[in-house]
Amino acid sequence: MEPSAREPLVRKTSFSYQTFPERAVQRLDKEYLRSLHNKRLYLAVFAAVLGNFSFGFALVYPSPVIPALEAHPSPALRLDQYTASWFGSVFTLGAAAGGLSAMLLNDRLGRKLSIMFSALPSVVGYALMAGAQGIGMLLLGRVLTGYAGGVTSASIPVYISEISHPGVRGMLGACPQIMAVLGSLVLYALGKYLGWRWLAVAGEVPVLAMIVLLCFMPNSPRFLLSQGKDDEALRSLCWLRGRDTDYAREYEQIKGSVRKQNRRVSCAEIKDPFIYKPLLIAVGMRFLQQLSGVTCVLVYLQSIFKKTSVILKPEYDAALVGLVRLFSVVIAAVSMDKAGRKILLFVSAGVMLVSNLTMGLYIHFVPASQNGTIANKTLVSFANLPAEPTHYITLIPLLATMFFIMGYAMGWGPITWLLMSEILPLKARGVASGLCVVVSWLTAFTLTRFFLLVVEAFGLEVPFLFFTIICAANVLFTGCCVPETKGRSLEQIEAFFRTGRRSFMR
Repeated sequence: MEPSAREPLVRKTSFSYQTFPERAVQRLDKEYLRSLHNKRLYLAVFAAVLGNFSFGFALVYPSPVIPALEAHPSPALRLDQYTASWFGSVFTLGAAAGGLSAMLLNDRLGRKLSIMFSALPSVVGYALMAGAQGIGMLLLGRVLTGYAGGVTSASIPVYISEISHPGVRGMLGACPQIMAVLGSLVLYALGKYLGWRWLAVAGEVPVLAMIVLLCFMPNSPRFLLSQGKDDEALRSLCWLRGRDTDYAREYEQIKGSVRKQNRRVSCAEIKDPFIYKPLLIAVGMRFLQQLSGVTCVLVYLQSIFKKTSVILKPEYDAALVGLVRLFSVVIAAVSMDKAGRKILLFVSAGVMLVSNLTMGLYIHFVPASQNGTIANKTLVSFANLPAEPTHYITLIPLLATMFFIMGYAMGWGPITWLLMSEILPLKARGVASGLCVVVSWLTAFTLTRFFLLVVEAFGLEVPFLFFTIICAANVLFTGCCVPETKGRSLEQIEAFFRTGRRSFMR
């Protein structure tokens, strides 16, 4: 290929090799910084992660709504214990279905259009809940909003990784988690002032804003190249990087990588280590992430605090944990491109391990008279029981939970989604990301459904000790299986899995 006019000038020395003069190096540095500071890239990411804001909002929607519906005067809308449990957990089944359909949507429609498509079931779902006349409409609304969340969970991380510059891909890859946490916090705040119907109406706002903004955003250059739309891909990359940068060089690198791959992965190719190794790593991380207990802790947070009877009121404890979660995700976003992915995963798993072990041992050894529990077998009835804090030792479960959420949010929360989109090869990225979401949400549904049964049968300490063992497995899995992708282009990561040569990762 002939060098382009944008490529830096080189000079020949007497030793017959080429080197960059100082001015050319300075020019490259300036172009690199300009590509990182291009506001259009961040606007595209913001437009996409509005879908995660809606996802976080919808996930915790039952938290203030279930108590209101349990006391609803109309029998058609009044929730009992059985229907309330389904109202809270059926969302994860919808999310699993959304991840399954995303396996096709990502490759057929593209990443951006898949995200936009999720707005349809989300809007309909919120409308059903806002105008619900019976429990059936409420459950259907939860399924539809869960389905939309499953689609966005599989599509948004892939879209962000494919449009991001390697220098900021870690930071931008943490944005979906940040926005999901923000969505949950906004729901908690609005729940104090709005009724359950108006909360559903409020959920429509970020969805509509997302679809309007995405209409003006480009599609992923890598997806466009895989569809043979070379000119459109070049314009997309130019828009994302800026006209005064050397985007043509990056375009040629991406184009060369895409040309080596077929459009879709075949069943026979799954046996290729280039395909199955990153797929197993991504699926394994999603599976272990959910087994660490984060969904159970978030769903039953107030009930757990009520059982251990911490000094503060459960609703204030939940808000405090939410703020800690947001703060920790922001720390991860800032440090991910500096410290690296693996070190944060090690720290994250270690903190979660200690926190779960502390919680399990506390519940097992502290007498019921000190931890304020009435029985050590059930969580279901604690929503209507008054808290009886008697000892400052009851701060231990609050602190343990805060550190658990902090550890999760610093590593195994955002990084699992980021690595999923980084290590999966282009030809399998759409299908494999959907598979990861299906595994994740089916695991979450199973845990949340059986959590209460295990507590009733064996006590609250048993799940936390199980989560401790899983966190130890997370440490081993990170050390043995997870590659470091900090500062590497997606093409370098693919070359590493294709050849097994670590020189491609340096």
